[in-house]
Amino acid sequence: MYLLLDHLSQNRIHYVMQRSYKHNQITDGLNVTEEMLSPNSITRQLSDQISLAKAFVVIAKESNNLQFAWELSAQIRNSQILLSNSAIRRAPLTATETETAIRDMALLLYQAQQQHYDSATMIMRLKAKIQSLEEQATSVSEKSSKYGQIAAEEVPKSLYCLGIRLTVEWFKNSHIQNKLTEDNHVVEKLIDNNLYHFCVFSDNILATSVVVNSTALNSIHPDMVVFHLVTDEVNYAPMKAWFSMNSFRGVTVEVQKFEDFSWLNASYVPVLKQLQDSDTKNYYFSGSNDGSRTPIKFRNPKYLSMLNHLRFYIPEVFPALKKVVFLDDDVVVQKDLAPLFSTDLNGNVNGAVETCMETFHRYHKYLNYSHPLIRSHFDPDACGWAFGMNIFDLVQWRKRNVTGIYHYWQERNVDRTLWKLGTLPPGLLTFYGLTEPLDAKWHVLGLGYTNVDHQLIEKGAVLHFNGNSKPWLKIGMERYKPLWDKYVDYMNPMLQMCNVH
Repeated sequence: MYLLLDHLSQNRIHYVMQRSYKHNQITDGLNVTEEMLSPNSITRQLSDQISLAKAFVVIAKESNNLQFAWELSAQIRNSQILLSNSAIRRAPLTATETETAIRDMALLLYQAQQQHYDSATMIMRLKAKIQSLEEQATSVSEKSSKYGQIAAEEVPKSLYCLGIRLTVEWFKNSHIQNKLTEDNHVVEKLIDNNLYHFCVFSDNILATSVVVNSTALNSIHPDMVVFHLVTDEVNYAPMKAWFSMNSFRGVTVEVQKFEDFSWLNASYVPVLKQLQDSDTKNYYFSGSNDGSRTPIKFRNPKYLSMLNHLRFYIPEVFPALKKVVFLDDDVVVQKDLAPLFSTDLNGNVNGAVETCMETFHRYHKYLNYSHPLIRSHFDPDACGWAFGMNIFDLVQWRKRNVTGIYHYWQERNVDRTLWKLGTLPPGLLTFYGLTEPLDAKWHVLGLGYTNVDHQLIEKGAVLHFNGNSKPWLKIGMERYKPLWDKYVDYMNPMLQMCNVH
């Protein structure tokens, strides 16, 4: 019995000591004094009055009772001065020195209650205020997204100037017109499958130049690198002029325009056929058919651009090639990419870096799984991957009729019920079961919209500035711009004349 009592007594002492220790921890963490813990604490009473008065100030202002709000604010300042003085002298407040302040504040708080500034009213008013602020935040966010999208789509004056000057140079200088194709040896290299073939589809001269230059500077054998560039009619002359006037360590460069591809017509290409549809035109170019409910990013006409969809026609664009690396124009190459061409794709068509480390990069993020066609054909948790740096086996592509698969899904999305925008969703459908995952170091994404781990950037072979904040725009992310800038020769006379910096 005595042993049991002794054991209980020890447990009680231990429990009390534990509570005392925790009590000390809490008071230390919250900077609470012993005086404030007292049931007769004047400091706590004053602090509580201040907290309540601050809430009443908000409600008074909302009720347009500005005089009363001013009186409360003045009394709050008086009480705060008393607390501040107490803290400076490190002595608790006395009843004598705070009597007037506490009484005056109490009268104001009573007056607030008489004006129905009670707890229920406060809660309702504050809820309304929160809802109003949330609506304002949503509106600001939508405007920010809209203006950010517009800024991302605008061509900077300097790049527009560059295109004009290069066009003039092209038509007045016959020498550079023949420079790219005058050598028969160059023509042979364009179809030599022992070389490393890259393709870029773009209307941005400077961005494309960075892709070519960064690849050349980081290639062990630049003389074995062949770049196939495809642009549009408007940018064809300036693009050819730029790559005729500049050299890239022996890299071979071919420039074509998609308007010259006779097979690229509305009877063969679903996107071109859709462009003839009035509903499609309204959706992308006027935005008048759904009361502007669809976000602006979904209405970007670039998603119907042939330069964007040409990636699904690579075997037709380059009929003699067996393997090609596709690069977007917003990438920078940091490593030699030759090893990609010896990568075993295990019979697959597309080699790509997967992006499903996070759940929101799985198929259900991009596709409409309420549609029976999507639901019955594709696993919603299948891993997504990225366009921008892909190695394509064109032999397998032709064998499996991959372009035909793309046509099948594109034709069934005329009403945009399978997916909303872009080339990635149809890409995920087209290459489903035909994609070989690559090591993540080959393609590092996110430099155009988010923070990216420094080690990933350092190890990355290809850095992708996907997102609105492109490095050639003023809205580009400053911390990542140097990674792109170092491949631009800002001393080039053409760039200086156009104030490209």
